[in-house]
Amino acid sequence: MTVRVVHGQGRARVEVTDPAPRTLPVLRVAAADDEGGRGLALLDAVTLQWGVDHGPGTKTVWCELPQGPPGRSPSPD
Repeated sequence: MTVRVVHGQGRARVEVTDPAPRTLPVLRVAAADDEGGRGLALLDAVTLQWGVDHGPGTKTVWCELPQGPPGRSPSPD
């Protein structure tokens, strides 16, 4: 597993790459008694956008977050 963080243009992009290209994340609604299934819902709620990129033998799940403290405009790079 590889984690990469890139920032610029008022955003921070977080990428997580793993060697399981066939196991795709699925956004779903977890029931109150489910033990899992909330990760992408949380990601979807707090990020500007997110997605999945495929590579040779890997997949990368990524998200973009606003750079800077909440409630303030990000400073220019």
